[in-house]
This record gives sequence, structure tokens and C-alpha cells, in this order.
Amino acid sequence: MSSTGSVVFQNVRKVFGSFTAIHDLSLTIEPGTLVTLLGPSGCGKTTTLRMLAGLEHPTSGRILIGGKDVTKLPANERDVSMVFQSYALFPHMTAAQNVAYGLASSGLKPKEAVEKAEEGLRLVGLAGLGDRLPSELSGGQQQRVAVARALVLEPQVLLLDEPLSNLDARLRRRVRTEIRDLQQRLGFTAVYVTHDQDEALAVSDRIIVMKDGRIAQEGAPRELYEAPASSFIADFMGEANVMPCDVVGFEGDQAMIRLGALTHRVPRRNVSQPGAAKLAVRPNAIVLEPADKAPFGGVVTHSAYLGDHVEYEVETDAGRLFVIDPAVERMLPATTPVAIAFRNRGIAIITS
Repeated sequence: MSSTGSVVFQNVRKVFGSFTAIHDLSLTIEPGTLVTLLGPSGCGKTTTLRMLAGLEHPTSGRILIGGKDVTKLPANERDVSMVFQSYALFPHMTAAQNVAYGLASSGLKPKEAVEKAEEGLRLVGLAGLGDRLPSELSGGQQQRVAVARALVLEPQVLLLDEPLSNLDARLRRRVRTEIRDLQQRLGFTAVYVTHDQDEALAVSDRIIVMKDGRIAQEGAPRELYEAPASSFIADFMGEANVMPCDVVGFEGDQAMIRLGALTHRVPRRNVSQPGAAKLAVRPNAIVLEPADKAPFGGVVTHSAYLGDHVEYEVETDAGRLFVIDPAVERMLPATTPVAIAFRNRGIAIITS
């Protein structure tokens, strides 16, 4: 790609009738990064992408691409390309013809369009397959044709709208890796929309989690997973057990929390004073021990063997906990009393 641009939303608002889909949205996407808009259905992520593409226009606010105000420009005058979840390939055209279609429509000479199409297919690992029809390609190959078709137009920003939703789970893992490798190799700016947390964690430089038309939290994948700011983020970015606790003191950048008679150190982050709080604990951060070994305990109410781990539900004074235990050589039956301890990672104090 010959150019890559930044994306800026400045106080963007989108209203449909009496419904406000986007509330005063401000965000910046740096050139050469892949940023994912993540959230449940109806959160506003697709509306945000459509406004960036020019398929919807803001009710108020500004959108800039590469420093240029594109707020009122139609889709065909914006330097972006979009990859749709349905691929949108022409079934009667070969892979090469599909990739060349946009180039030919832009006025490029047929010979040059064919050469660029072949280069685009090579970039996405489909060299030699240009003569095949979409029906002769796998789902993953069809998706790569769609990516190549978007890339050969050399947009400042590549938009990907749920690009893997039509693929099976194993193929999704492979294609998301290919998209991420391609983005890092070519260095283009990409805005990626998905509702799949694992997908977002795997491909993103930065994740923007949206809820009810607003940004709930944004940051690097590790930051959002390990330091969720709210119960919503903790539960949305992978499963989490949320339970009440007390912050009883501080030691440098660590906070001392108490849960029943159990005390534990966790990163202090934004906690400024002792008092009641909430603790988000990942299922794999809980350790089940013999009942006489720790001051906080419970009773196993359900267990399930899943090959490489065992899943438990444990009833405690702080509520029911979901536990993932890698110790498959043992399996605790229901009614087993257990003591509960925490690992050092996968635990965070949340503020709301």
C-alpha cells in the first residue's frame, strides 16, 4: 500500500429518529495500527464503521481520515476500502477478475489492472489461484480474495466488518492470524469490527469496547483483559467472577484485599482509598485446595471434564464461582468441600 492514514472522530453523534445510536464519540486511530471496535449487538460499533465508510453520515461532529475532513463526503470519495462479512464476490468472475474489478472501475488500463490483481493475490498467499471461480475456493480463500480486492485499491484505511463470521471455528483462527500477519507486514491502518472477544484479543493493537453508543473502555488487549474498569468489561472480555471484597491497605503499587478471612495482594491501579470494592477474578486464576488449607472455602456443586481442563462451579459465601482447573488427573465430585486461593495474575479490582 502506498499510503496509510490516521482516523479521528471528533464529538460524533448519530441519531435515528428518536434513538441516539452514538453519543458524542471521540477517538483517534494512529496510522499503521489495527484497532478493533468490540461490543455486543446494538452497541454502536457497526454504525461507527458505516459512518467511517461514508455509508451513514453523522448527525453532528466531524470525521477525519489522514487529516482530511470527510464528514460530508460520499463513500466513493473517501480513501477507504471495506471487507464485508459476506465476501461479496462476483460468482461468475475468477478470483483475479474479482480483485481487478475495482481497479478497472477506477479507470486503470486492463493490463495494469490484471498485473495489480495478480500482485494482490500474491500478497494474500493466493498466487496461482487467480483463474479459479469463488465456488472453487475454500471459505478462507474467498475471504482472502475479498481482502486482496480491498488492498489493491491502496486505501488509507482498510475497514473489516465481521470478516470471519461466516467461517467455522478452526478456519477463523487461521484466517485471523493471516489478516494480522498481513497487516503487520504491510503496515496499513485497519478498523476491525467484531463481537468476538477472542478474535479482538488475537488481532488488535488496540481495542475499543463499546456499550450503548459510548466507549466503555479502550486500551491494548492485555490491559483490557487484565485491568478491566467495570463489571461489564470484566465479563465481556472473557468470563470473570465478580464478587464483593474490602480493600484494607496499600503497599506501593499493590492493594491488600480481604475476602472473608482471606487476604491477597492485587495491582492497585486506580484504587485510592480503603473500603468496599468489587473483585474480578478469571476462572483460571482460582486454585482449589484441600478444605483445611486456606481461610476461604466453598463446596463443589458441579464438575465437567473437557479434555485439557476441568470446569467447576463452587458455592461460597461470596456467591457461586466458575473455576477452570488444568489438573485433569483429579476430578472433584459434587459436594466436595474445598479451600479457595488465588493466583497472582487474572485478578483485578473494578470500580463499577
